[in-house]
Amino acid sequence: FINWLILFFFSGLIGRSWAMVFAAGGFKVKLYDIAQQQLTSALENIRKQMKELEESGFLKGTLSAEQQLALISICTDLKAAVEGATFIQECTPENLELKKKIFGQLDLIVDDKVILSSSTSCLLPSKLFTGLKHVKQCIVSHPVNPPYFVPLVEIVPHPETDPSTTERTYALMKKIGQSPVKLNREIEGFVLNRLQYAVISEAWRLVGEGVVSPTDLDLVMSDGLGMRYAFIGPLETMHLNAEGVSNYCERYREGMRHVLNTFGPVPEFSGEIEQKINQAMSEKIPVVPKVLDARRKWRDECLTGLAKLKKKMKSD
Repeated sequence: FINWLILFFFSGLIGRSWAMVFAAGGFKVKLYDIAQQQLTSALENIRKQMKELEESGFLKGTLSAEQQLALISICTDLKAAVEGATFIQECTPENLELKKKIFGQLDLIVDDKVILSSSTSCLLPSKLFTGLKHVKQCIVSHPVNPPYFVPLVEIVPHPETDPSTTERTYALMKKIGQSPVKLNREIEGFVLNRLQYAVISEAWRLVGEGVVSPTDLDLVMSDGLGMRYAFIGPLETMHLNAEGVSNYCERYREGMRHVLNTFGPVPEFSGEIEQKINQAMSEKIPVVPKVLDARRKWRDECLTGLAKLKKKMKSD
């Protein structure tokens, strides 16, 4: 990875977060955007965040904030931005046509070695990359928001992606301290959102049917399941909650199937239930930019503390 140059295509929230993660890993980073003002404010934002993280002792990596900032440059010229880049990460809004246009432009000017990666959370690689000359070099690297505090990255190949593209992307994510997982093939929602939507779906039904209040529903996750899931996944939970997975299935198979058969259809996520949940959440956290930002900051501090604890537990 010596002399790798990482290019981030657009300087919004995800682009900025990614840039910080890679700079913390000691990589040279270039932020590209069409508007100079966007880039200037992105750099200011990154500087402010890094200084705050350094002061609170939560800055990632071994380099100081100033050293990390020195690794980040900005560019508004596409050809100049791409020059020398080893890995290009697209971070634009979830708009298929926009992303296809960008990859179409990049396809015309990149060499045969650079990896072209997308941050998309839901668009399939086959929809994004099919027909590109450099399709073998294309991959999805889906981060979890915010990537600076949550290390998971889903690596999703196009059916024609070269295995070496997948391996190099996986190794790069490991190198910067993220936790990559490889999907063997593409699937709607990838893995994280399929699991997340299964939880949201049942949460919606339980509140909608009046079984539990929205606030108590969230407590079931934050002070119940979530405590476990921060350290071990659902399959290891099964394994430890009995004498191994087979024993768990033997004990709980019938009960699980009985409960699962009572699950309702996919909710519409609208109407009365939407209003009920929105009202409960807004009473707890009013939908005012200042309040939401303060709560997000608190969330990020919690995630940072948790990341530190996890690291300590692993080293112990």
